[in-house]
Amino acid sequence: MRQIGPDGVETLPELTSVDAPAAPARCRRTLVERARWEWRPADGGDPADGAQEFLAAHGLPLHDLARPATHDPAGVCGAALYVSAAAGALLAGAPPGAPNPVPTLPEVAVVVYGHGDPPSPRPAAGPWRLGEWVESWTPARHAGAVEAVRDAIGRGDVYQVNVVGHAAARYAGDPLPALARLGTLPGARYGGVLAGAGWAVGCASPETLVELTGGRLVTRPIKGTRPATPAGARELLASAKERAEHVMIVDLERNDLARIARTGSVRVDELFAVRRWCDLWQAESTVSATAADGLGLADLLRAVCPGGSVTGAPKRAALEQIAALEPVGRGASMGALGWVAPGRVDLGLTIRTAAVDTDRVHVWAGGGITWGSDPRAEVAEAAAKSAPVRAALGGR
Repeated sequence: MRQIGPDGVETLPELTSVDAPAAPARCRRTLVERARWEWRPADGGDPADGAQEFLAAHGLPLHDLARPATHDPAGVCGAALYVSAAAGALLAGAPPGAPNPVPTLPEVAVVVYGHGDPPSPRPAAGPWRLGEWVESWTPARHAGAVEAVRDAIGRGDVYQVNVVGHAAARYAGDPLPALARLGTLPGARYGGVLAGAGWAVGCASPETLVELTGGRLVTRPIKGTRPATPAGARELLASAKERAEHVMIVDLERNDLARIARTGSVRVDELFAVRRWCDLWQAESTVSATAADGLGLADLLRAVCPGGSVTGAPKRAALEQIAALEPVGRGASMGALGWVAPGRVDLGLTIRTAAVDTDRVHVWAGGGITWGSDPRAEVAEAAAKSAPVRAALGGR
């Protein structure tokens, strides 16, 4: 059932409760939207500065994250924050890539929440039906992009590039319950939904882009994937290719944090730990640092967006390759989505993420390409990452 807003814009059904990724669990059933800011490139200006200024104007000053929070803003709990991969590329001074396939979706969204009574249950929108998935590129074209990255590595242009594909399917009914199912997938550390006029994002991400509490910065890059079997775990731990790919990104993340950290405080707390997401093993590391004095949210976003594990190394050169190779924009994927509050930032990287507009569901998946990558294996890995998301969206 389609809904038309008072301004004539087609909308999605209204959420009956707030389930923003990383929002405090004790608050989710009582969160009520107080204010919203959305940014698109036509708006101009710096979106990182815009987000920080908007939050400050609504009771959430995040201009010095190194200091402990000194007050609890009256009437405000915190805010959901979304930054797309394209917005992150802009902040990094790189090309944004192909156009967003979800035209209603903003590139940055900030939604401030307070506590109150949740909205009344919405009327049923008819049975949920999901059509056939239509891929934005063929396996052969995906494999060709992998070969193109290997050629760029051979020329010395880059060391690693993350290559991402897209697919879309038409739907009927209310998409919000389908998106909410993603948050129930095993390992969905950043499970939840964020919605606006004519768009919604559902996340099942296990990956921490950046977390800040008590002045301590943490990022947990994920690189390296195998089936979640005993043999798969042994193979992942023994793979020189996967370990090299992973260590490159850990080094990149160390450098990103060093730009905004106290000198000498960056450290690798855990390296190449194998953890499970759905039916896959993934390798994860933990990098931490002490926030530099005066670090604000805008500078934090400029330092870490887009995440190194979904760009490659060096980051700006990898983004140039991505813009040249991927035929469809990354939309809601490979960006940042989470929660900000006094003394706290917790943003997940939007892998294992889907988005909807008023008639289609969109998904993305990919992987890091190195000199040792096999094109057919990379195509298969992307499909394996996408499969649980597509199954959950379909109600299976």
